[in-house]
Amino acid sequence: MYRAKVTSKGQITVPKEIRDKLGIRQGDELVFRETAAGYLIEKKVPESPFDKHIGSLSHLKGSDPDTLVKEMRER
Repeated sequence: MYRAKVTSKGQITVPKEIRDKLGIRQGDELVFRETAAGYLIEKKVPESPFDKHIGSLSHLKGSDPDTLVKEMRER
């Protein structure tokens, strides 16, 4: 079990062991999520700018890459 005290400015220091386990670095954001059992603190993982493109080429699955490149170059 780890503990942290709240300062007069409402700040806490996350114990080093927890920072190391979660990979928390200066400037990272933490999310406080309310659950039925209490609060859960999580490291906010930034969304990759590429996530929105996942699956957008699934219609090309199984296609020959050389043929695709040839078709794109002919455009």
